Amino acid sequence: MPTPLPTPSPEAAQHSARLVEFIRREIAAQGGWISFARYMELALYAPGLGYYTAGAHKFGEAGDFITAPELSPLFGRTLARQVAEIMAHSAPHILELGAGSGKLAADMLAELEQLGSLPDSYAILEVSADLRARQQALMRERLPHLLDRVHWLDALPKRFSGAIVANEVLDALPVHLVHWRDSAITERGVALNDNSFIWQERAISDAVLLHAAQKITVPDDYVSEICLAARGLINSLAQRLEQGTMLFIDYGFGAREFYHPQRRSGTLMCHYRHHAHDDPFFLPGLQDITAHVNFSDIAECGIDAGLELIGYTSQAFFLINCGITALLQDTSPENLRDYLPLSAQLQKLTSPAEMGELFKVIVLGKKPVLNSVEGMVSPLCGFMRGDLTRSL
Repeated sequence: MPTPLPTPSPEAAQHSARLVEFIRREIAAQGGWISFARYMELALYAPGLGYYTAGAHKFGEAGDFITAPELSPLFGRTLARQVAEIMAHSAPHILELGAGSGKLAADMLAELEQLGSLPDSYAILEVSADLRARQQALMRERLPHLLDRVHWLDALPKRFSGAIVANEVLDALPVHLVHWRDSAITERGVALNDNSFIWQERAISDAVLLHAAQKITVPDDYVSEICLAARGLINSLAQRLEQGTMLFIDYGFGAREFYHPQRRSGTLMCHYRHHAHDDPFFLPGLQDITAHVNFSDIAECGIDAGLELIGYTSQAFFLINCGITALLQDTSPENLRDYLPLSAQLQKLTSPAEMGELFKVIVLGKKPVLNSVEGMVSPLCGFMRGDLTRSL
């Protein structure tokens, strides 16, 4: 690592040690080896121990990274405009997956109230009891009069119509690591050496993973990720969605760029105290582990599950199409105290050098949500310009 990472507190180090021992026992129980997808699942979601299921701060300046909703209220307010259009053509319900601190939900609901487009219900599927408590506290503080519209779920509903929203959810799903070398394909997993985690490769035993890997063409000696969990999530949502859309915002690429020859070590990345590095074995439970999203895979899975690819574009185009610059104009430039921070936030959200191009927005759904005039289908407002579907 180029710079030393911050030292955890004794309590945090003890927490990580407990998770390490938990994963060690899992490896032993599985014969000395687990897939990286299983390791990532435990590191992030082991009950009471994983990064997302324990109580450490994750978002904002005091956490490990900053998401778009934490960065600026303009993000949630702008997204609300797209969600309002989706609900108008489907049903007045919102389902958010992995709501983080709850700020996106609060910002969206406040804007939807201003637009006269409040949903009848806002459901949040949250696996972390700690984050759920924080979300509930934020709602009580900011929107107590709307609490009767918000409820929390332990599992996906059996049926849903309306807008499903997921911001930076796909990148946190467990991924398999695959190594293409010498005309052979192996899976890179996790084993133990003197109680330390080490990489170890084995022949791929999962038929679905092997089939997916065999379809990918990459140069020799190439390591990358395949996210079977994302396919499972899309399929589950497709089975439940009766009318409406699912809208995913995340960082990633189409398949050609995802498996580019220059990206031969993959996209795996870890985030700890606003430091980015590539060692997933560093302090398990105290750091986020992510991989970029293969949006071609997401689109293909959705289509195979009976969904329509409604739109795919960059975050910059999406936010501008939905009117983020007009929202900035609500604040007078003469009010420097408020205007300058908002202007800087807009720049970070839309600049190609920041989040504007790396982050993408993809929408999958059922056709009734589309506007249709005399047989001509028009795109949702967030996709009027900047279509990137050709890159999938």
